[in-house]
Amino acid sequence: MKLLFASDSFKGSLTSEQIIQLLTDSANRIFPGCECSGVPIADGGEGTVDAVIAVTKGEICKVKVHGPLMEEAEASYGIFHGDSAVIEMAAASGLPMVPTEKRNPLNTTTYGTGELIKDALDKGLRKLSIAIGGSATNDGGMGAMRALGIRFLDKDGKELEGIGSDLAKVEDIDISGLHPAVAETQFTVMCDVNNPLTGPDGATYTFGKQKGGTPEILDEMEAGMKHYAAVMRDKLGLDVENRAGAGAAGGLGAALCGYLNANLKSGIETVLDLIGFDELLEGVDLVVTGEGRIDWQSAFGKVPSGVGMRCKNKGIPAVAIVGGMGKGADKIYEFGVESIVPTINGTMEIEEAIERAVELYQNAADRTFRMIRAGMEIAKK
Repeated sequence: MKLLFASDSFKGSLTSEQIIQLLTDSANRIFPGCECSGVPIADGGEGTVDAVIAVTKGEICKVKVHGPLMEEAEASYGIFHGDSAVIEMAAASGLPMVPTEKRNPLNTTTYGTGELIKDALDKGLRKLSIAIGGSATNDGGMGAMRALGIRFLDKDGKELEGIGSDLAKVEDIDISGLHPAVAETQFTVMCDVNNPLTGPDGATYTFGKQKGGTPEILDEMEAGMKHYAAVMRDKLGLDVENRAGAGAAGGLGAALCGYLNANLKSGIETVLDLIGFDELLEGVDLVVTGEGRIDWQSAFGKVPSGVGMRCKNKGIPAVAIVGGMGKGADKIYEFGVESIVPTINGTMEIEEAIERAVELYQNAADRTFRMIRAGMEIAKK
């Protein structure tokens, strides 16, 4: 019997690697002599770089960058297969990098994300996958593009810094200095939102509040974003304002698509492709996946749905061991997951569940494999 374990981490309690070990221990107890393998999985959010590098046996590269407030910081990205890089923008421009009292999207920039991209290009890497969740920014990607050589000019021809408040000041865009390697590089953007750049569902009004934007600030930034989109269209012929995903990460999606000709793709699908997940399924009899909490959202770009669909396409059953179940969790059954097994086995507070995470997961794994063994015995009759 060949088993593959491909679960997301349980945030705050269990890493993917711990889960793989717990499943392996349990499987060997219930099915002595079974063949077990496991891969850490992420959906394009936190942990994506670590997951891809662990499976591909790549390396982590540390870089000195400028954070969301242009402070000095250190960020890292992954290099694998000799020509590829995986980058999380949150490592250089993430919301947790900005103290709560200083959060204001008028003042933040994606410049550091651009520095990570530039470093990868300078190293000769020509296949870049960029995860753009968790940003502290709403600068339309100007900061990142400025780090790559694009100049955003005001009415006096003066170069702008590339922060959120500069959106309304842009009058011209000079792309002549864009990093020459961009033209020969394949950019994939891991993005699971379809928001346009502007409008009620756009970057500013959908995500700006969580980045520190007050109603007044959001109105100011929306006007600036509309102006910025018009300049991109009028000066460069780049019409990205209503493109699905353009509003991701405060408009970084628009910049990556417009200036770098990037392709937007589901985060989990990108990760599964990068680690060669379909090849890992060869000869597998059962896959165990999961995440900390499964609910209706899990069917939209989360690890269980991505893994489940790949299994479904190969005719391989998958089950999900999860921390807890929420409303609409059964939606996941449409995506190749045959059953859901929660780790919680009694009434308890979340703090207790986290403290007992290893014990509870081990128990759930044992229950899962025992039920599968019972099913196999029934099939023999």
